[in-house]
Amino acid sequence: MKYKLSLVLFAVLMISVLGCGPKVMVPPRIDLTQHEIVGIIEFKCLNEGDLGSYAKKKFIEAIRRDQGMVRIVELGNEGEVLKNIGSDRLDQDAFKVIGEKYAVSTIFVGELLISNVRPDITITPGLGYMSFAAEVDAKLDVMMVEISSGASIWSSSSNATQQVGHVSIFGGEFFTFDAEDPDEAYGKLINNLVEKASKDFRATWVRK
Repeated sequence: MKYKLSLVLFAVLMISVLGCGPKVMVPPRIDLTQHEIVGIIEFKCLNEGDLGSYAKKKFIEAIRRDQGMVRIVELGNEGEVLKNIGSDRLDQDAFKVIGEKYAVSTIFVGELLISNVRPDITITPGLGYMSFAAEVDAKLDVMMVEISSGASIWSSSSNATQQVGHVSIFGGEFFTFDAEDPDEAYGKLINNLVEKASKDFRATWVRK
């Protein structure tokens, strides 16, 4: 019995020793400086509010964090970009024209999907309008496109379920996400999605 206990203690000690080795930084899997100049189109989001623009802003911050100085051009929303190039959809030809017009080598496009809104409603006086917090299921899809070929060279998806604030409902089905302070209202949800989706552009730490 004592012998078995000693073996267990020895194994635990060895695991502890091996787990206490020095950490080393592993560079990002993708070096964005090799894909400059980088354009980004505002992320699509069918829900009313500022979620798509806010997610794009946080994504830019995340991919720049461990990349040093990277030149990124914000191109506006998809409708504006398509109007400026005289196209009705983002296809291979459209990406090539965007590259020429805006002098970018690659482009990020993305879409934020919000589904299964589960409200926690507090009824307040008023007609047809209620403000409440809600738990939502969300998904962020992001893709990087090479302008010269119009081909996708990277893509990532992330999912999260989280409570958000400053959600409004009109007529029973139409949900609006809007807030004077987005960080407080839905910052945790967006940050969670962005951190997962942007991991290939960030450094990681591992034990030797």
